[in-house]
Amino acid sequence: MPERTDRDRAALTEAVYYILLALHTPRHGYGIMQYVKDLSRERVNLGPGTLYGAINTMLEKRWIQALASDMDSRKKEYQITDLGKQVILDEINRLQELLDNGKMIIRGEKS
Repeated sequence: MPERTDRDRAALTEAVYYILLALHTPRHGYGIMQYVKDLSRERVNLGPGTLYGAINTMLEKRWIQALASDMDSRKKEYQITDLGKQVILDEINRLQELLDNGKMIIRGEKS
């Protein structure tokens, strides 16, 4: 499994975060856009430029992979890799730390 570099440990964009979540089940581009829209209760609408730009970046980083498809099919499906699963878990832990620290300060439990 390829290792993550320090540069890869930066916070994920909201689009990348949702795309990685969507790809726990293999999906093609339109399916990803619909899933993210539904999951975010229509708050996040990915445009094709954002989606395919993010997909290309995540393919290069090996966070996702393209699945083999029929030659007749124009729809390419993608799926998250083990490295991508680690990336999303790291992001969830980072976000949880932010929430925990914020709540602690707001409640006056730490100054």
